[in-house]
Amino acid sequence: MMIGRLFPTRRSHPLEPLDSIPASTPHRAARRWTLRAPSRVHFGLLSFGGESERRFGGVGVMIGDPGIECEWEEWDRFATAGEHAERAANAARAWSAFHASPLPRARVTVVRAPPEHVGLGVGTQLSLSIAAGLHRWRNEPIPPPGILARSVGRGLRSAVGVHGFLEGGLIAERGRAAGDDLSPLDCRLDLPESWRILLLRPIGVSGLSGEAEREAFRVMPAVSADVTGRLIDEARMRMIPAAARGDFDAFSAGVYAYGRTAGGCFAAVQGGPYNGERIARLVSTIRAMGISGVGQTSWGPTVFAWLPDPRTAELAAQELRASDPEGPLDIQVARVDNLGAAIDVGPSGAPCGSRTTCPRAARLIREHHPAAQADTLGPRPEP
Repeated sequence: MMIGRLFPTRRSHPLEPLDSIPASTPHRAARRWTLRAPSRVHFGLLSFGGESERRFGGVGVMIGDPGIECEWEEWDRFATAGEHAERAANAARAWSAFHASPLPRARVTVVRAPPEHVGLGVGTQLSLSIAAGLHRWRNEPIPPPGILARSVGRGLRSAVGVHGFLEGGLIAERGRAAGDDLSPLDCRLDLPESWRILLLRPIGVSGLSGEAEREAFRVMPAVSADVTGRLIDEARMRMIPAAARGDFDAFSAGVYAYGRTAGGCFAAVQGGPYNGERIARLVSTIRAMGISGVGQTSWGPTVFAWLPDPRTAELAAQELRASDPEGPLDIQVARVDNLGAAIDVGPSGAPCGSRTTCPRAARLIREHHPAAQADTLGPRPEP
């Protein structure tokens, strides 16, 4: 059973869904706007390999900074510029081929984006930003998430980043069944605005991607039904209920337990639940500081740690910057993004800093039913 928002989104400014803005409004005519998208932190997959009814699935959260920012403006042809410009161009070409539609006369400048292949889902978030931006440039509604993802070749395994692009917040998805365009969204929650996520990345290191990632999934043993069941139980019985009631300590404990179990499924490639000895030692160092909600996002190398408030997060960041003996770390304090992709427009169509949500939220959000909590992520698989 699907569970949607369990408490209202806390917003600091008025928002208007893009689908509610008529084509004649000024911001469409101005042809200059900025689309912002969050990054994705992935706690781990539920399953892969084997003969299970559903494959992949998982839980993750969207963060607002570092994120992706794309400026759109009129141009004499379609062009991309800035960070990851070639990836943006590839996404646009894929979208054009999928829809059998020419690209518009527009330039997309990727003003800001995290590095690729560090566990923050940059490929998916940037590709979806291009696809959503192309629909908005053509004054078209954003299609359902499965079509949006397929148009740029994303969501082939985990769908956390696809649903999170549109929704923000904490995302749980059950995995793809045969015939699914995209793994269904099971649960989407706002997290408290005060919570922070510390991101720690060894500089000069990257996670698996492309053919190396595909080969890893080919050689790793299948996740057993028992392990998938334990992951589902951890998510639906501890992590998600704790998030819903804003219980930071229980949520942090659940995130660590879930991530360590999920990471163990990758031991044949990683050498353990984390991607290498340095990452494992970094996780141990952070937990020795009394921080329990620690994990590796996706293949890493980025490690995340949950802190209850901004001050605690900054103090932890300062301590880690001063203490790591194994080489330089990029350390950032991130906020949860409960909004999802957004566009900056003003009353006259000029960018102004007010954010307008990308328009699938009304379709995806479900009303809360208290009895449904135990059914999040579907039934426990039979061993």
